[in-house]
Amino acid sequence: MMGSFFPRTEVGGLSLSRMIIGTNWILGYSHTSPAADHLIRKRNGTIDAVSAMLEVFLQSGVDTIMGPFAGNQLLMDAIKAAEDRTGKGMILIDTPIINVDDTAAARKEAEEVIALGKKHGASFCLIHHSSAEQLVNKNKKTIERLPDYLKMIRDHGLIPGLSCHMPELIIYSDENEYDVQTYIQIYNCMGFLMQVEVEYIHKVIWSAKKPVMTIKPMAAGRVSPFVGLTFSWHTIRPCDMITVGCLTPEEAAEDIEISLAALEGRPPQLEGRSSPNKTEIMKD
Repeated sequence: MMGSFFPRTEVGGLSLSRMIIGTNWILGYSHTSPAADHLIRKRNGTIDAVSAMLEVFLQSGVDTIMGPFAGNQLLMDAIKAAEDRTGKGMILIDTPIINVDDTAAARKEAEEVIALGKKHGASFCLIHHSSAEQLVNKNKKTIERLPDYLKMIRDHGLIPGLSCHMPELIIYSDENEYDVQTYIQIYNCMGFLMQVEVEYIHKVIWSAKKPVMTIKPMAAGRVSPFVGLTFSWHTIRPCDMITVGCLTPEEAAEDIEISLAALEGRPPQLEGRSSPNKTEIMKD
């Protein structure tokens, strides 16, 4: 693998690596099957297993990680262990699920969850799509009461953003000039879990007023890293990011090399895949 340091972008005044470490393949969310979920939890069920993978990212300058940190103590302990072993700090993007009911009790509960992200050391709070999408009013093209939650986030010293499976969240947020500094948006060459076609989401990303953190570039394992990452890096803006989930340190190293190759305009330096009785053209 080349020794390049991973490119960076700026979001809300902070410098972030353009590759973001995803946590589905740490926490056990495969988007494939219960058996795959179990495999993830078994493989990454210890602090050492997770921290070893995080160290690979940190050594290449990939220092930004996204996930729901509340209730995931093993992940938090692994982040701390990787930081201690490398001497490098990580930037945490929290994606909390909050109660968005329009009651005083629900607002209090939501604020407590937001505050917990700050306690865990997060710099960003991006309201989870399952919460934010409950507030969307397509008739008015608004996100009802969103400013209340964005203020809570600011009040706790966090940078606000939105997790957007529904692309209207980006469009309405920009149109209404809400205090949203970045977005999460599903984007991959297969259209996996995307609510509209790839070409339209591409336009939404390029029209967004703030940097976009794309997720699921490999469609949860449905396309190879070379195909998924190469497509995404070549079709997003220089300010945007890609969130990558990995199962092992070796996968992390491969994804970093494939990504750097795409950004540098060169072929990735990887070993060939193993398979029985390769044809002559596949042996080098």
